[in-house]
Amino acid sequence: MKAAQDRQKSYADKRRRPIEFNVGDMVMLKVSPWKGVLRFCKQGKLSPRFVGPFKILERVGKQAYRLELPEELAGIHDVFHVGYLRKCLGKHAEAVPLAEVKVDKRLTYTKELEVILNERTVNLRNKIVDWVLVKWKHHQGPNWTWENKNEMKVKYPQLFEQQ
Repeated sequence: MKAAQDRQKSYADKRRRPIEFNVGDMVMLKVSPWKGVLRFCKQGKLSPRFVGPFKILERVGKQAYRLELPEELAGIHDVFHVGYLRKCLGKHAEAVPLAEVKVDKRLTYTKELEVILNERTVNLRNKIVDWVLVKWKHHQGPNWTWENKNEMKVKYPQLFEQQ
């Protein structure tokens, strides 16, 4: 029996990794998917897996941390096991002020073009396509993308009249 336990422990230990955080680190909190537990905004498979980021206030014991939670989560205990936390990799200084974000009638975010950085021509099998490298304002993910030049001329004619 002891041999079987040791073998199973060795299998489990290969996938485990020691996780430690420092006081002041920003972490994301894993949300429990069980029914009857406090839901965060959406339901079902669209519900978020992690919420946050939250600041670590102190370390409680070997594997527990006390988080700084907002008023909306006042009904939740503020000490969590390290298994429910993930390090937040985003930069919080790059937060977009809500006054600068433009939303249309359907409540969707409208992308704003900031500047055209580069142009290139790509030879496909039977046609030639012109691309432009566009830098976007307040864009989630990479701030620049390659777009079709003809489509961009239709959407933003004022940028191409200057050239």
